[in-house]
Amino acid sequence: MSKSFVGRGKPEPRETRVFVGTRRGLFTLRSMDRRDWRMEGPALEGREVYYSMKDPRTGTLWAATDHGVWGPHIHRSTDDGATWEVMEAAPSHDDDRGLVKIWFLAPGPTDEPDTLWAGIEPAGLFVTRDAGASWEPVSSLNDHATSKKWQPSGGGLALGGIHHDPSDERRIYCSISAGGVYRSDDGGGKWKPVNTGVRADFLPKPYPKAGQCVHKLRLHPGRPERLYQQNHCGVYRTDDRGEQWLEITAGLPSDFGYALAIDLQDPDTLFVIPEESSHMRSVVEGKLRVYRSRDAGGSWQIMKRGLPQEHAYVSVLRDAMEQDDQEPTGIYFGTSTGHVFASRDRGESWRSIAEFLPKVLSVTTA
Repeated sequence: MSKSFVGRGKPEPRETRVFVGTRRGLFTLRSMDRRDWRMEGPALEGREVYYSMKDPRTGTLWAATDHGVWGPHIHRSTDDGATWEVMEAAPSHDDDRGLVKIWFLAPGPTDEPDTLWAGIEPAGLFVTRDAGASWEPVSSLNDHATSKKWQPSGGGLALGGIHHDPSDERRIYCSISAGGVYRSDDGGGKWKPVNTGVRADFLPKPYPKAGQCVHKLRLHPGRPERLYQQNHCGVYRTDDRGEQWLEITAGLPSDFGYALAIDLQDPDTLFVIPEESSHMRSVVEGKLRVYRSRDAGGSWQIMKRGLPQEHAYVSVLRDAMEQDDQEPTGIYFGTSTGHVFASRDRGESWRSIAEFLPKVLSVTTA
């Protein structure tokens, strides 16, 4: 990670921002030292904020929301969140699938600042080339030959992850719940299901070509052939761009969970928050514990200092856990009870930085 230095080798302080999307709007937490935090918001009041991000290419803030009356929209802020614009256009299938929710947003190539990708429910991938003024379907994935194997999961049939390979921006990964992981090597022209080794215990054949329920997918930018996923049926790693997945669930108290974060400084480090089961969707035994692996899933450590260990029957959703890019790495997650926890030391210790917010749907950093 590059650092800025002033004077005699003293690092210049950098602000960390944590965007917290909730059922009633978007809150922003700011800190210069990751110790003292101040909260702003809510912006986008009354809307469910499923995802938000700061575009690293332009500085524009984007948010994907839903409203019980006005429906799903994409919002844009070009003044660092002071005001928000509701975009008239939204990604949507042009047939009876339509649009239920917008789950994920991702920036396009660095030399195409007006390109943005969106994943929606019912599962579909869309792209804008004009900064959100219009959207095109990526039909090669949306109507893939294996799409008949896709089925709704507990959170609907959603395309919930889009990741570009920083070493080759034409290589794109998408994750579908329940549909599996797909990879394109030509910028979205063709797609290949890459799910070998990943279980789907809810299907007649537990290792199908497609149909797996991916809860969270992460690509490590420092080693882009490596990806991790938290699945409905376990945690997995691939070291060959998805050609073969290795299950790394052993040592965890459950094979079910939603959230997964990585350490941008170390491709062997990842964090998950196991949940009891697909029936009891809260943390195992009512103990809020983060599990960390520093050997790419070979073993796991319980990281619980500062977290409640009794009667904490909370859930942490797929997009409600994120890392920052500082050293040491900071990890952040939000709960179904509206609490946001932070660690500034790779999970060794935790503290609450926001409490009693609406249900947390997403957490991202800038």
